[in-house]
Amino acid sequence: MPVNLLAALDEERYGASALACAHAAAARAGYTLRRVDGPDDRLAAWIDFHFPASWWSYEARAGSAWVAERDGAIAGFAAFGARGLRFPWLREWRDRDDVGIFGPYGVGTSHRGSGIGEPLLTAALCALHESGHGGALIPAVGGTRLIAMYMHRTGARVVDEFDYDVGRFRATILASGAGTNARNVLDCARDGRTALDVTTVIANDPAAGALDAARDYGADAVSVVWNRANEPRTAFDARVIDAVARTEPQLVLLLGWMHLLPPAFVERFPETINLHPSYLPLDPLADEVIVPDGTVIPALRGAHALRDTLRAGIPWTGATVHYVTAATDRGAVLVRTPLAVGDATTAEDLREKIRPVEFASVAGAVRRWTFER
Repeated sequence: MPVNLLAALDEERYGASALACAHAAAARAGYTLRRVDGPDDRLAAWIDFHFPASWWSYEARAGSAWVAERDGAIAGFAAFGARGLRFPWLREWRDRDDVGIFGPYGVGTSHRGSGIGEPLLTAALCALHESGHGGALIPAVGGTRLIAMYMHRTGARVVDEFDYDVGRFRATILASGAGTNARNVLDCARDGRTALDVTTVIANDPAAGALDAARDYGADAVSVVWNRANEPRTAFDARVIDAVARTEPQLVLLLGWMHLLPPAFVERFPETINLHPSYLPLDPLADEVIVPDGTVIPALRGAHALRDTLRAGIPWTGATVHYVTAATDRGAVLVRTPLAVGDATTAEDLREKIRPVEFASVAGAVRRWTFER
């Protein structure tokens, strides 16, 4: 069962001398510590790559962080001071001036055991102490060994025990094709690996594999087909809205839905999220994105992201799950996961390569969405 831990931030343990010792310990291990205040896209990309299908980059972006570097490359980070997080385990703590939020916190696989973890942890807690907080909340810690580690290193004590049971949420899936992602979500729902009850799958092609997936899992399979020659687009859009409204969803998932949705849809169903097959920036207004190797690539939005990736010779792709807005693929990001293109040479090759990343990203995004209700 996960717990919240509270560490006392006394001057002796987390004052200026402790921070100086942390810098010295990092240097002895061959690292330098750099403080980041506010959004840092390079750090966010590093987090997404080393901790895939998580929302840790979002949490780090909501506050500050200490970053460990060796030869200019990021090795680990410890975030602190996040504001505005909506997770239920923070409800009693997020608005307290005397307590600061610690985390997330992680070290890259190749740097574990190097000794850099302790200086990062200390530096972040020192920063919370410097900000005037008397305590640091270390939230949602799971596992006996990890709890014991934090208690030993920080003197923290358990202040909350909770579980991740958030209830069940009605969901409707919109898809246009084979339905591989829809089938995966249905499989997770049936096995209890997600908090969704998928009642309906809607497709714009009566032969779509997504409808077969719905029938296999006992969900309603609904086709809403647009006869372009005889029906105005506005009428088709109205029929889609009506079909979704009949399902009374709390969440709408677009998993390969190939029609742009009108503003009226977003207004009616604001809790709509979309899976997009590329690595998008956390800033919805940005047209470029930093990838894990530190380079900058175009933000590939629209229906042909995989094809455009290969045509442009871009070495990175990925999966992003974001809220749907009136602007195409510019909604707030829930989860994003980068992936190197590698030896993929066709859109079909790349689609197959990206599939496991999509599965994990959708699962992570749904998990975050349910936590933030």
